[in-house]
Amino acid sequence: MANDNVECYAWKKLSNDDKLYAATYLNETDETTRENAIANIRRWIEENDDLREQIDDFQILRFLRVCKFNFEKTKIRMQKYYRLRSNLPEWYMNTNPFRPELQQLLDLGLYLPLRKPDDQGRFIIIVRCTRHDPRIHKMSDVAKISAMVSDTAAKHYPAASIYGYRVFIDMSNTTLRHIAQYRPYVLKNSVHAWQNYPMRVQSINVLNASILLDITVRIFKSFMTEKMRNRLHVYSDSTMKNCFDEVPTNILPVEYGGTDGTIQELTEYWKKLIENNHDLLMNEEDNKIIVLKQ
Repeated sequence: MANDNVECYAWKKLSNDDKLYAATYLNETDETTRENAIANIRRWIEENDDLREQIDDFQILRFLRVCKFNFEKTKIRMQKYYRLRSNLPEWYMNTNPFRPELQQLLDLGLYLPLRKPDDQGRFIIIVRCTRHDPRIHKMSDVAKISAMVSDTAAKHYPAASIYGYRVFIDMSNTTLRHIAQYRPYVLKNSVHAWQNYPMRVQSINVLNASILLDITVRIFKSFMTEKMRNRLHVYSDSTMKNCFDEVPTNILPVEYGGTDGTIQELTEYWKKLIENNHDLLMNEEDNKIIVLKQ
């Protein structure tokens, strides 16, 4: 698997280990279970007016997996997720990656999934949310890039819906202008997006956390469920050396102690992949989200 990259997994059938994990931890025991569960959720969508959205089978399966095939939990999570998207069009609409402002943010490499999973199959994402200039770039466009990359990555590495992902948020060179952008409203909606996204968050790791971020991190944590709070880890400059202990060096970029290329190469890789998925992103935008019941 050394030469595998994210795209390979789009066409790879689940291995026996993948199937065993899904059966043991997600209650996805066989093909019949999967097909019946998807059909039941699709029937629920068609029979109710709560959601009006063209949701493909893989998207439904992702929600089922993160909810361990519990129908009621799946329905609640889907309603919360699409309601959030409906209430935040500035985060989820106008996703043409060739828009000049989005091109600038893609060039900065704000949101960078690694090209290979870790040894436990988990997707690793490096978020560099202080790379942009708050005087120029809107918070809504920063959030938009996060959603665009997440959705594209999920299509190219479907197994992440089984194993989940770990996110590393690098807060290097944080300024007061950055902190001002991360208002409670933004932090709250970011947390709600992660908690209801159709993929399991295995851990959130905040790197290079300066004293300036103390209040911001406290507010960020206050919006989390207890389970997510337990998965949040904050590293200062002096303790950061321990944060990547469980991530193989052969999947990390050199700037983070790895051997799998540079941040610039990873940035160019994801920019190109996002641009190549222009039609997919625009099609998802065309499927206007309408949540009738609040």
